[in-house]
Amino acid sequence: MIFKNISKSKLTLAFISIVITFFVWQQGLRDSLNRPSVSFDISQKEQEIAELSVQSIPANLKKFFIINDPVDQINKSLSEVSFEELTERNKLIRIISSESNDPIIFKNISKDFENKNFKFLIDEIEKKSNNNSYKPEPDKFDLFKGDRFLYHLLSQKFDFDDSSLITKSFSSKMFLKILAIRLIPLLTILLGSILALKILWTTISLKKFGWQEIKSLDLELIDMVLLIAGGFVVLGEVVSPLFSISLVELFSKNISNELSQSLKIFFGYLFMAIPPLGIVYYQIKSLNGEFTFKKDYLQFNFLPIKYAIIQGIKGWLTIVPFVLLISLIMNSLIDNQNGSNPLLEIVLNNNNYLSFFLLFVTTTLLAPLFEEIIFRGILLPTLSRDFGVISGIIVSAFIFALAHLSLGEMPPLFVLGIGLAITRIASGSLFSSVIMHSLWNGLTFLNLFLLRT
Repeated sequence: MIFKNISKSKLTLAFISIVITFFVWQQGLRDSLNRPSVSFDISQKEQEIAELSVQSIPANLKKFFIINDPVDQINKSLSEVSFEELTERNKLIRIISSESNDPIIFKNISKDFENKNFKFLIDEIEKKSNNNSYKPEPDKFDLFKGDRFLYHLLSQKFDFDDSSLITKSFSSKMFLKILAIRLIPLLTILLGSILALKILWTTISLKKFGWQEIKSLDLELIDMVLLIAGGFVVLGEVVSPLFSISLVELFSKNISNELSQSLKIFFGYLFMAIPPLGIVYYQIKSLNGEFTFKKDYLQFNFLPIKYAIIQGIKGWLTIVPFVLLISLIMNSLIDNQNGSNPLLEIVLNNNNYLSFFLLFVTTTLLAPLFEEIIFRGILLPTLSRDFGVISGIIVSAFIFALAHLSLGEMPPLFVLGIGLAITRIASGSLFSSVIMHSLWNGLTFLNLFLLRT
């Protein structure tokens, strides 16, 4: 039976939760359209690293790593965006890397910049544009040494030597980064494609899916509504931030903005997880009259640990090509695809190592564990029991994608959710999908870490 005797209080709470969830998610998805895609910043960062690595790339490998001049590629990308929409740094890069006869120089060189150092640069560039022989002392630009790429552009613009900063060893380090950035995804896609074809061949040969029995708790659909809508959204996404943000603000007065942001995300995620996990605790307790966490609850089977980890790795490798393919299709259909998770931008531009560690723990440990318990530990088995395994996989994956409130990322997240669900069922272990989820987030995190200069 899908529905049993349901109390009026449950129905009322469920209805109120659904209504609030509708408005929260609808507003969240609309807001995501106003967030720029981080893919633009990622592409630019990669080109910056490529430019800084040029002197260390062996001549016979340059055609593989440097197809087009990186500075030209950056300038081309920036020119496709309205000048007013660019960040102040990108406005500067646009002006510095443009030819002197580019109308944008004369139109925007005197634009107001809030950054005083950038205003100083504009004055210097204007002097250069009016007098091509103008050559200031290099030490005038020392305050920009913290931004190696910008300093490198300035050295080309004003014809001074930057080798004291862009050293051979630094350039070699950048080459290793660009090597990892380019090769890791390719190797992952190659291995994943081979593994996917092998699994497909085995499935066709055996004429059946190698899925394990999926066990669900004796919960009803109304319980899922209360868990997702009531616990995850209303209490987790609406109420909990009121406490977590206030808590962090009490301790963030004398710390850097980067660390403050990371603390808000870390504690925000902890506080968000408490209500739904509390509801899970209550639901399990209501089934037995007491809470005794049995080893088969949620099928969180991590023993034998080697098997669980291998299944998680296989699931991750197999789904990578499909998620990346969907991402490429989305990027080709939608220019500057909106709606990227704001966490990605924070990680990309973060230079505080403690802050970075907190973000790493949040994305690779807390998020996979919490989300897998909710979506693949409880929601998936319940839906599979009442509507069939295929329907359970699709619906749980859709809700998983929707819950991230990122319209541009919904298709890739939906495919990832399907992969996580299949891994959960195929392995018979929730721990395997946790490993898979952690690996996915970890690879994304690693890529963003490598893009830092």
